[in-house]
Amino acid sequence: MGMISEFKEFISKGSVVDLAVGVVIGAAFGKIVTALVDGIVMPIVGVALGGVSVSDWKVVLKPETVDAAGKKVAEVAVQYGMFIQTLIDFLIIALVIFMVLKGYNRMRKPPVEVVVAPTEDVLLLREIRDSLRR
Repeated sequence: MGMISEFKEFISKGSVVDLAVGVVIGAAFGKIVTALVDGIVMPIVGVALGGVSVSDWKVVLKPETVDAAGKKVAEVAVQYGMFIQTLIDFLIIALVIFMVLKGYNRMRKPPVEVVVAPTEDVLLLREIRDSLRR
């Protein structure tokens, strides 16, 4: 079997296509949640905390300076506010995915149990066993 035919067989499986669709939808959903957090949640948190944007929170290790030639030297800072904002994005995405999967699992029907009748050999063996017990 050549590599191209193996690849065609791999792609034709439904799980690969489902995974690709899931990745694309997940990426789009990530953008929606980022817009929600950046545009609605974080401004409310910022107002509650005194009007400061959470993404602006940082610890300045070395302040901005001007060198001898008059050029500005950028500050060195640990921007932990951006980390907190990204963490909130992740938590919202994880919560929504959890809720969607929980609803999906509720809607799925439980697998139907198929009762298979025993074969003639099994029935005969059972009769022999029962007669030997007596």
